[in-house]
This record gives sequence, C-alpha cells and structure tokens, in this order.
Amino acid sequence: MEKALRLKVDTRKQVGSKAAVKVRQQGRVPAILYGHKQEPVAISLDAHDFVEGLHHGHRLVDLQIGKKLQKAIVKDLQYDYLGKDVIHADLVRVDVTETVRVTVPIELRGTARGAEHGGIVEEHVDHVEVECKVTDIPESIVVGVKHIEVGGVLHARDIELPEGVKLVSDPETLIITCSLVAAAKTTEELEEEVPVAPEVIGEAKEAEGEAPQEQSE
Repeated sequence: MEKALRLKVDTRKQVGSKAAVKVRQQGRVPAILYGHKQEPVAISLDAHDFVEGLHHGHRLVDLQIGKKLQKAIVKDLQYDYLGKDVIHADLVRVDVTETVRVTVPIELRGTARGAEHGGIVEEHVDHVEVECKVTDIPESIVVGVKHIEVGGVLHARDIELPEGVKLVSDPETLIITCSLVAAAKTTEELEEEVPVAPEVIGEAKEAEGEAPQEQSE
C-alpha cells in the first residue's frame, strides 16, 4: 500500500504563463486540483518536496490547504523542453474508497540467467497501468528476472501484481527480452564471403597485351 505524501499547498489567485513563471522562480510548481464535481483550484507545491516524492514513486498525496486535508492523485505532469524539470501538475481529488487507474513504475530485481551466458537484457517499458483502490496504489511493481534465459521474454501478463491490483495495460505489452548479440566478423571473414567475379576471356586477353586482329581491307 502506498503511503500518501503530505504536501503543503498555496492557492494561486493569478493564472497564466507569466504568473506560472513567477511561481517557478519561487521554487514551487504550479498545479491544478480538480475532480469530484468541485470547482478546479489553482495551487502551487514546493518543487523540492514534490519532485522528491515523485522520485520515490509517490502518486497519492495529501494536500494541506489551510486547515483542510484533501487526498488526491497525480494525474499528469508537464516537463520543460529538456524533459528534466516538472513545470506543471494536474491533481485529481479522490476518496479512499474509490477505484482509480494509475501508472506504476516497474522495478527489476536480480540478474537474468541468460545474461550469464552472453545474453543482453533489454527493458522495453518501465511502467504499466493498473487499476486498484486508492489505498492500494503500489509505489512500484517489483519484477524478478532471474529465471529469464537467452531467448526469453516477459510480457505484462506475466507480472505478478499485488493483491487488489488489476492490470489495465495490454497483456501482450513486451516488458523484458534477453537475446544474444551477433559477434562482429573479421575482415578476413568478410573477404571470404565476397564472391569472385567470373573471368571474361576477351578481357583477359586484352589484359595480357594481345591486341585484337584488324580486319583486312
């Protein structure tokens, strides 16, 4: 079960790009809180605390707005053009009894057996979408890879999910593959594979200096 990240919230009276820039300059992230048939509220969050919570897998948050505490989930994030810094967040109000769909990161554990025999393990996706109660949102989904041999694959359907968590992503989504990388061929091996051009008799004679006979007048 994910423990909610508590964040102190400031409401924003001014909205728009210029106002958002000023909020970021103060070390905060502009955000919108909406849902549960209530009016959207423009807010801001401490950038350091919010980003640290995201890095630790938190998606469920307790927002302290004045003396009130509102539970919400992080629905969407916007990043800068470098894809590094969070510049805006969408938060949705939730109730502890309701079921939600969220994206949860995948955490690989162990060393694949195939890697010990020259195989290369490639992770194709690092998250899956799941459905569960708000109080059952996992911080991450641990996936063991020790059993994967060379040529082995792991699909989303193969992941063991915590109790109460249902997979929403396509079951056929490819998560992990383990394959051999073909060894680079030497120059000599490549030259041996090049076919030898057949000898043309006329060209051979000219190469030996035999001039073609002239026709008599």
